[in-house]
Amino acid sequence: MKSTLFRCLYLLIFLPFYNCLGNNNNDLKSLDMQNENLDTIYFGAGCFWCVEAIFQQVNGVEEVTPGYCGGAIKNPTYNEVCSGKTGHAEVAKIVFNPSVVDLAHLLEVFWKTHDPTTLNRQGNDIGTQYRSAIFFVEDSHKDEVLKFKEELIAEKVWDQPIVTQVEKIDIFYPAEDYHHNYFNNNKSQGYCQFVIQPKIEKYKKIFEK
Repeated sequence: MKSTLFRCLYLLIFLPFYNCLGNNNNDLKSLDMQNENLDTIYFGAGCFWCVEAIFQQVNGVEEVTPGYCGGAIKNPTYNEVCSGKTGHAEVAKIVFNPSVVDLAHLLEVFWKTHDPTTLNRQGNDIGTQYRSAIFFVEDSHKDEVLKFKEELIAEKVWDQPIVTQVEKIDIFYPAEDYHHNYFNNNKSQGYCQFVIQPKIEKYKKIFEK
């Protein structure tokens, strides 16, 4: 719970500054709309700042966008999602080039850089918005996700059951501008140093040998 409070405190202090800075994310066309050879999948693995920072490290990932999906109301705000009342999960939209990185590798990164056995929780970040989830676009992706998940279960990688939600994407709402590229813009902040940085180091230890 401490890290969630830490995170909220920083937002209260620095949000006005970020809003003044703004960015041109909304002015950029999504890469997956420009290039038909790119694929897209959506990962929820706790705080979307963490997911974004990890998948920005992956060669072949062309675009990572934090946002919300899987909920019941239109155009949710960050505060509404954090209330747990909208049903949305914090996710990262992953646009990738399958000729450089395949979905199997992305799934391996996803499952090895968070705990898929803790329901509605990652560490001290607690709530339905932090649930482990995969939202797919293509049915072929669904088959691959479920096969990978079944193999993990059969191999008993974790002592507890995997609770990762798998469902087709309905609608994705990009998060507010100040969430985009959050770790890279705020590396000196406490949440970034004590929560996100260790996850990046774990990724590099496993995958950058």
